[in-house]
Order: sequence, then structure tokens, then C-alpha cells
Amino acid sequence: MNAPSPALVAPRPERLRLVGQRRQMLAVMHQRLMFGMLVYAGIIALIALRILWLAAFGDHAGRKEGVTALVPDRGDIVDRDGEPLARTIDAWTIAVHPGKIIGDKLEIARRLAELMPERSEAQYFALLRSNKPFFYLRRRASPTLVEAVNALGEPGLAIQREPDRLYPQTSLAAHVLGFTDIDGHGAAGAERAFDKYLSDPATRGKPLQLSISSRIQQALEHELGDAMATFSAIGAAGVVMDVHTGEVLAMTSMPTINPNTPGQGTPEAHFNRATLGVFELGSTFKPFTVAMAMDSDVIKSVGQVYNCPDALPVYGHVIHDTHPFGRSCTVAEIMMESSNIGTAQIADQLGTRRQKAWLKKMGFLDKVEIELGERGRALNPGSRWGPFETMTIGFGQGIAVAPLQLAMGYATLFDGGIYHPPTILKHGPGNPLAPGRRVFSADTSYRMRAMLRLVVMKGTGRKADAPGYRIGGKTGTAQKLINGHYSQTVNITSFAGVFPMDDPRYVIVVMLDEPKATKETYGFTTAGWNVAPVVSRTVSRIAPMLGVAPNMNREPNMGEVLPFVHETKE
Repeated sequence: MNAPSPALVAPRPERLRLVGQRRQMLAVMHQRLMFGMLVYAGIIALIALRILWLAAFGDHAGRKEGVTALVPDRGDIVDRDGEPLARTIDAWTIAVHPGKIIGDKLEIARRLAELMPERSEAQYFALLRSNKPFFYLRRRASPTLVEAVNALGEPGLAIQREPDRLYPQTSLAAHVLGFTDIDGHGAAGAERAFDKYLSDPATRGKPLQLSISSRIQQALEHELGDAMATFSAIGAAGVVMDVHTGEVLAMTSMPTINPNTPGQGTPEAHFNRATLGVFELGSTFKPFTVAMAMDSDVIKSVGQVYNCPDALPVYGHVIHDTHPFGRSCTVAEIMMESSNIGTAQIADQLGTRRQKAWLKKMGFLDKVEIELGERGRALNPGSRWGPFETMTIGFGQGIAVAPLQLAMGYATLFDGGIYHPPTILKHGPGNPLAPGRRVFSADTSYRMRAMLRLVVMKGTGRKADAPGYRIGGKTGTAQKLINGHYSQTVNITSFAGVFPMDDPRYVIVVMLDEPKATKETYGFTTAGWNVAPVVSRTVSRIAPMLGVAPNMNREPNMGEVLPFVHETKE
């Protein structure tokens, strides 16, 4: 084989120089590529950081998006079983930037008036011609409306998302829940009472758990609403409470509102009759008078006898009874037949000073004790509180309290005499039950059981009975105070009950404001005819939910009262 021609082969030093140049060029290209990749990565990182910053701190008409959208703007409210009562959702908002309108403003105004008729064409036209930079046209807009506005193709119309408060069970427990204002802050009810907790970023992941049971609430509202309609009452209120803890399991005021659209509710519907309204609740006060007298050693036996004439002249006035005895009567009979005359004499023996002290101890001379801001203050005669006022207060006239206060009083009386403040928060590991304070003696608490069961078995509260559930309680029919005078035709009727009375666990209070007579009530407007049946039906529905089984063989010790009942009114 012939060797290569010297002309075709580069000298060795030249070959080495070419190889070195290629390596140097590759190194430079590699460096440039790496630099380009670093610049590219830096740009991507800056974009990502900008997106994260906007997500965390940016704002679009008040709506936080991106990362922070994963955390609700306001914490949820749930019932005692975890069912949602209030939560925050994304809603559509339609707004306008008048300065950015490029189309025919008159035509756009006409189309907006067709789609959103709450304003006229002239009003929309004035908005579009104004110098203001921004207007809301509709918040909580429906998807259909959003689609129609978007189809107008006008860049000056802004369609955005913002947080909105939703109450999935609409008007259920509306006065307990309350609602939020347009800026998302609590404006009433629990929303206002716990606004700080619900809006605190540190607690948004933990819903506010109420003591309310949606199932109990629904049953109470249904039965009370039916009664309000049946008797054409102007209002109603109801409470179901745990005797041992003070937890409010259900509370309603009627008429009510839909917190999703609170602006549509009337002032009457916004008024919370259960906690803010105070009423003379009549004979439902009589058990307290008897219990006070027992603990003060005024009453030594339920067989203690009082003179119960047809009318009782006293301190320049005359006290009457709906069911006059016209004879001597025992304490048991006074309670069973709801005698004003008998109870007034017991209150007179107790005296004004001791009566005031007991009522103060029970919380009946102060504001309602509950977490809500809507709290009324009990009304009493004040400086005019003399011997006659003591007698009338003894049977529930001359003192006005909220229905929740009445429920609180019955819970205290039948929880062995121990007071636990009412609460709308569920007790549990994070909210333990605090020790209560003693108001009545345990012995008096026990002796009152048979007395109130007697009222339902044989007295004025017979229509409140629910077979097997051992309801005890007291009717109350009070003449309504109108323009400073007691009406002879307009009543407030109420019933305060406890069940099961042999082992008290739950209190129920219902009230109707100005119920009318019907053919079925034979012209009567008293509590035994209109609110007592509400208690019977409600307890029959809710007792199984509360774990109270019907038992026809259990009763309080009725032997303590039956021997002292000499006549039963029919």
C-alpha cells in the first residue's frame, strides 16, 4: 500500500491546533447555552413569583383568587351534628366602568333595563354617563343573567367572582344564624356575635358549631308555623333547651326572614321575639312562685290550704280566676287549675323583698343571657313594686320576660335547681360545660315534678300531653297590654313544658302573639286550646330524635299530689 501524499496530511502541530479550536468553540457554546437556560429559568421564576404574589395579595373588586381562594373568606357555621347552616361560596358580580364604555350608551342602557329591571332605562343611562369610575349593577347574579350580560360584548361591563354567604337551609333558624352585610361582616345573629371568630384566618378551617339541631329546629318551626297560621296570630316564638347544659337545641321567631335575601324581610320579620322581645307570659310564672315559697318555708306541703273565693278584693283591686273554686283549695289544686287568687296569696306571703331577690337570682330582672346581640331586658314595676304588684307578678302579670328567659327558668327549676346560662354553642372538648350555680333546692326541684305533671294530666294543660313522654308544664294566657291598658279580647298565649317529667331532660316553650279563636276552639283563645297542642305534636316528633323513648309505665311520684286534689274541672 502506498503511503499518503504529504500534501494531503496536515502536519501534526496543525491538527492539534484545529482540535483545540473545536473544543474551545464547544465550551463557549455550552456556556452560552447554560447562560440562556439560566436567564430563561429566571424569567419563569419571576413570572411564578408574580403569580403567587398576585394570588396572595392581589385584589379584583374585593375577590381574592388563586392560592387564597382555597381558604374560604369566612368560616362555616354548622349545627350540632355537623350539618352546614352557613358557608361561603363564589358568586357572580356584574359591575360597570362608565369610562370604559365604547358602545352606544343609550342602547346598552335599554338592554340592561331589560335584563335587570330593578332600575329604569333612564337610570342606567345616567350611570353610564356618570364620571364615577365603578358601579355594582348586580351582586349574587345568576349564571343565566351573567351569560346574557356577557353576550352584550361591552368591555365596560365587568363580570367578576366574589365571595358570598350562602344559607343552604334558607330560613331555618334564621334569627339564630343572622346574616352578613354587603361587605361580608356579620350584621345579626351568630354571624354578628361571632364575627371575629368567623373572619379570623387562623380559625377559618374550624367551623363554628352551634348547639342547634337542624332536625329539632325544623320540627319546632313546622308545628309552630302551622299554629300561627291556624289561629291567625301576628307572631310566634319557640325554644327547645337541654335542661342539664343550657344548650339551645332549637329557637325560632315568627314571622321570619330568609338570610340569603335579608333586605326583603319586613322590620316585623327581623325582630327576634325569642330573645329580644319581652312579654307578659301569664300563668307560666306560677310554678316559680310556688317554688320560691317552698324554699322560703312559706309552703310546707302541697296539701296546704288557701281560701279561694270567686273573687278576691285586695289592696283596692279585685283578682279573679278563669276557673273559680268558690271554696278552700290546696296548693296542688291551685297549680292544677291555674288559680290567680290562690297564687296571689302565696306571693303575698312571700313578700316583695323576697320575691325580688328570687327573681334576681333567676336572671328575670336583667337582660337575657345569651351570646346573641339581640337581647331584651325584662320589664317590671320598678319603683311602683308594692304588695299588690307582688301578688300580680306571682301569677305572671306585671313582669315581662323573653321566651328564652322563661325556658331558662324552667331548665333551672328542673335541673335540680341548678342554673346554667343558655348558650347557642355546643358543649364539647373545646367548650366544656362550666359548673352551674344553685338557685332552688334539690328537694323543691323534685317536688315540683309531680305538680306540673298534674297540670297536664288533669288540669289546664291536658292538650299538651303526648302519650308515653310524660310531659309536665304550665299554660299561660295573658291579656296583652295595648296603649297602657290590658285588652279584654287580645291575648298572648304560652306553654312552658318539661319532658320526661320523671327524669327531666328537655324544656320546650312556645308562644303565640294575638291568636284568634276558631270553630275548633269553641271561641276560646286561651293557651290550653292553641299552644298546648303545639307542644304535644312537637314533643311527639322530637322526643325519638333526642333518645327519649315512650313509656306508658313511668311517671313522677304522683302520690305526692293526687291525695290533695279534691275536684277535677272538666
